[in-house]
Amino acid sequence: MKKVGVLISGRGSNLGALIAAQRDDGPYRIALVISNIEGAGGLARADAAGIATLVIPHKGKTRENFDAELDAALRASGADLVCLAGFMRILSDGFARAWEGKLINIHPSLLPAYKGTRVHERVIEAGETRSGASVHFVVPELDAGPVIAQASVPVHPSDSPEALAARVLEIEHQLYPAALRLLAEDKVQLEKGLAIFAEGAR
Repeated sequence: MKKVGVLISGRGSNLGALIAAQRDDGPYRIALVISNIEGAGGLARADAAGIATLVIPHKGKTRENFDAELDAALRASGADLVCLAGFMRILSDGFARAWEGKLINIHPSLLPAYKGTRVHERVIEAGETRSGASVHFVVPELDAGPVIAQASVPVHPSDSPEALAARVLEIEHQLYPAALRLLAEDKVQLEKGLAIFAEGAR
């Protein structure tokens, strides 16, 4: 069973989905939840599930020093894998490389389209008819790592960014645990910049 560290900044919606999908005989167990924000809602979710939590504030620190604290805490917890779940910090290249192949993120678009922020607003403004979510390996370039899993939803002409976000979030909650399970079971790995799947894993 792989130990997982989860990094959050907010309410922990996707963290809740990862916790709910844990099984005693499953391939992963969340060992630690770290937030850069004191009082983030996801910390209460972790506490309720009996998962260790830690707050590492980022203010007043260089990105490298902050990431060094993250790295030390994750390694002390014995984490084998790291999930970003609404973690609103851009990680340093050094951190991304140190956890290469073991660090994943969920992004609310059909990557490689719509990297970065304000995704739902941009999707609607562009007149897209489909959007979705992607789980990908994290690499130094923002939202550019190979995709592990993806799912789509329709974009309705009447959609507000909030309505589209809610529809995408529903599939995120299914997609993220499934992608983490693949990684924890060694059914996908990062090799030479590509996501390589075991036979029958897709």
